[in-house]
Amino acid sequence: MRARIAGLYAITPDLDDSHELQRRVRAALRGGARIVQYRNKTASPALRIEQARMLQSLCADFGVPLIINDHTGLVAESGASGLHLGGDDGSLATARAALGPERLLGGSCYDRLDLAKAAVAAGADHIAFGSFFPSTVKPGAVRPPLDLLTRAKASFDVPVVAIGGITLDNAPALIAAGADAIAVISAVFSAPDIEQAAHAFQSLFPEQS
Repeated sequence: MRARIAGLYAITPDLDDSHELQRRVRAALRGGARIVQYRNKTASPALRIEQARMLQSLCADFGVPLIINDHTGLVAESGASGLHLGGDDGSLATARAALGPERLLGGSCYDRLDLAKAAVAAGADHIAFGSFFPSTVKPGAVRPPLDLLTRAKASFDVPVVAIGGITLDNAPALIAAGADAIAVISAVFSAPDIEQAAHAFQSLFPEQS
């Protein structure tokens, strides 16, 4: 059975220091992160494989799925639980065929329900919308309205993920609007106490805490 996408979805920052990356992800997992996505846009192929395998081992210790951003082949090379593709990262249908039916597959849908419909038809088992708030990671990203989450929940029978500039102050509004999971980078991994920050975010989902 595939893991359900729900709760704190922690997305890794770009770090070449694998030991520091491991430390930060372990702290997030101790705090209660329910999903980890490995995203490193600057790593070399060799470093990417090294880090993905390391994180897969770490996530397995906590019983948490690791999702790979963008690189389909890295899922099999690392033993990760799934893949996430952005709008320019390739075909979801091709990725589903390569991954098989059991692995997780998510797609970025930005501010568009039509992209979500196409993603689900192509085999995505969860869909992500955003950036809902200003983001230092993607400062030029489109900004959907909160009620897009509500409409997505009413339209599709798959988990809905919110992303983009999410903080402890604005996350409750996303959850109230229908987000099953909140994808966070900076507010977790740049926090002075990563474990405490992760715990605070996961506590916003009382039925999972």
